[in-house]
Amino acid sequence: VNVPEERAEAWARALLEPGMRILWRLYRYSARLLKTELFRTAASNTSFPEVWLLLVQYFERAPGFFWVVRRNSFFTMPEILENKADLELYSPHPEVRGMTTLDRAAFKRTIVVPVLKVKKEVINKLLKSLKHTTLQRPGLKRVIDDPKDEDSRLVLLDPHKISAEYSLGEAEQEILKQFNIDPQVSKYNLELTYDNFKTEEILRAVLPEGQDVTSGFSRIGHIAHLNLRDHQLPYKHLIGQVIIDKNPGITSAVNKINIIDNTYRNFQMEVLVGEANMITKTRENYITYEFDFSKVYWNSRLSTEHGRIIELLKPGDVLFDVFAGVGPFAIPAAKKKCSVFANDLNPESYKWLLHNCKLNKVDKKIKPFNMDGRDFLLGPVKEELTKELSLLTEERKNTLHIVMNLPALAIEFLDVFKHFLDGKPCSTDLPTVHCYSFSKHDNPAKDVQERAEAFLGTSLEGRCSTHLVRNVAPNKEMMCISFQIPAEVLFKKQCTHEESPTEPASKRLRPNEDSPEEKLTS
Repeated sequence: VNVPEERAEAWARALLEPGMRILWRLYRYSARLLKTELFRTAASNTSFPEVWLLLVQYFERAPGFFWVVRRNSFFTMPEILENKADLELYSPHPEVRGMTTLDRAAFKRTIVVPVLKVKKEVINKLLKSLKHTTLQRPGLKRVIDDPKDEDSRLVLLDPHKISAEYSLGEAEQEILKQFNIDPQVSKYNLELTYDNFKTEEILRAVLPEGQDVTSGFSRIGHIAHLNLRDHQLPYKHLIGQVIIDKNPGITSAVNKINIIDNTYRNFQMEVLVGEANMITKTRENYITYEFDFSKVYWNSRLSTEHGRIIELLKPGDVLFDVFAGVGPFAIPAAKKKCSVFANDLNPESYKWLLHNCKLNKVDKKIKPFNMDGRDFLLGPVKEELTKELSLLTEERKNTLHIVMNLPALAIEFLDVFKHFLDGKPCSTDLPTVHCYSFSKHDNPAKDVQERAEAFLGTSLEGRCSTHLVRNVAPNKEMMCISFQIPAEVLFKKQCTHEESPTEPASKRLRPNEDSPEEKLTS
């Protein structure tokens, strides 16, 4: 059947463009997932997953596919996919591979980019309309002087957003028409320097091909805290310097060189580059903390968890923080007008806890302690709980919370609560424990609950909740189990009815009869 060329083209476009729009949306979604991956680690070939290259190869076999795309300047799926070499458009010079001492000059590279000639008086208005089409690179101006015309400027355009024939799409051409601008796009040789490359691009170019590239780190004030893998260690000084260069305000990069396994929960670290001063200031949830990062425990990734627990509290509640550190639970709780008892065994943590209490003007609202966690529970916590729980429910309007954030060991402290208090409960509003633990189990929630039950000596089924705090490492989760301490665990003597309904009436105590205890004391 003979079909006119125009109709064949229209049919092809109707069939292919919707499918490509769907594929492009899928690609953009997957790219966002890659960028927000938990450890912010990127493989050397993640800028365009291999699956997209396979898709391109498949569509190349469809007659007229790219011909249709080119004829119509269909640029929502970048033409860059057609040429695998162009995937490295924004890669530094290949000679930097294997570099261990940073040489910034070696990263220079010249690339060809499209430019648009524009009269300088309409530049500002035009940039707002073309903001999604202009070239966006670190340290790079989008508008440069036109060496041939002092009354005009050259606007740098993103090659990924322009068709293979260097022509703008219909929407962009319509914008240019409004400003009476010639839509002709030219080529321009642009020199990229070290300043124009992103951290991930630099590290991907330097490290051996195919190895993971760590571009993520924890920021604590002026300190960048890295946790480098073995294959990255030969490049550690270069990585540290790149992190400092690309992140204003960071003046020191450190790498953890052992796990947190000592009594005081801090770890040894190596200063990779920059100043050795580890006394820093940071803000979390609108509160300022100061401390010596080399001597105390601080984890910026717990900010959300700190906020979650504080949201559970209301003014007047009582918080017992068994492993308080420098105060990320205690200080915001005090700011919320809670009564706070905060403890830490580490003398340095205790010193900075006191400092931060004064810094945030809550030193009158927090009772600090420098004790072993078990001693803190058996001493100040037991004393305060005895006082609070002796009040009748209607007399006590607050709730009691015990936070135990020592994931490696906290769950082993739960046996303290077995027969913790004398007497019998006068209130059903018993203390709520928030206990943290690591788990490598396939079902971490079940694992943490079963271990907590073992130390408490009772079942928590239907009486607890578990919360995934964060993924610490492959197959290792940090969990928080929250539960109200069961009365049968907390008290030595349980509530007993003076009359047992299961006993015959003749054996029940009469109102005027003395109880056995009264007879013994009379």
